[in-house]
Amino acid sequence: MNVTDAIETRRAYRSLDPVAVTDDLIWDLAHAASLSASCFNNQPWRYVFVRDPGQLARVCTAMTKGNQWTERASMIIAVFSRPELDCVIKEREYNWFDTGMATALLILRATELGLVAHPIAGFRPDEVKPMLGIPENMRLLTLVIVGKHATVPNPILSDKQLHDETERPARLPLERLAFVDRVPDGAPVGEPVSH
Repeated sequence: MNVTDAIETRRAYRSLDPVAVTDDLIWDLAHAASLSASCFNNQPWRYVFVRDPGQLARVCTAMTKGNQWTERASMIIAVFSRPELDCVIKEREYNWFDTGMATALLILRATELGLVAHPIAGFRPDEVKPMLGIPENMRLLTLVIVGKHATVPNPILSDKQLHDETERPARLPLERLAFVDRVPDGAPVGEPVSH
């Protein structure tokens, strides 16, 4: 699989089957993230790879209602950082961007390996951080839910989630998110995506 194939194949599936999580898999994914670009090579990203069944079950208690499907995860990767680990130039805190880039590489590598790596926002960070030993001064940005894509949809999914399992959610038209030379006057760049 080349990079374009991985980008096209990557999906945020919620129907998961188990997959063996070996040390080799963990270090393979960590290595992919470690090769990402960062400001002055500061590498501000940090990860906790959770694979122990008891620890996975504990982390799943901190999920919001729409994320109970995470109970089928074979691994959950906690992604965390803080501004002081990277360049801070005026109001630009590069650690957030750099950590996102590193995590994207990790997700693409997981996709190349035939896995689902689904980042989520629906969890309670204040509960998860102490479970995983993440220091108070770090911000837990996302949890990446890892498993194998199941051919049978998870029965607890909502209608929208079931729809998204079979059809890729709509993407913004390129003209709405990419501009050449200058953003045109009146372009809707500040408007959120409507779901």
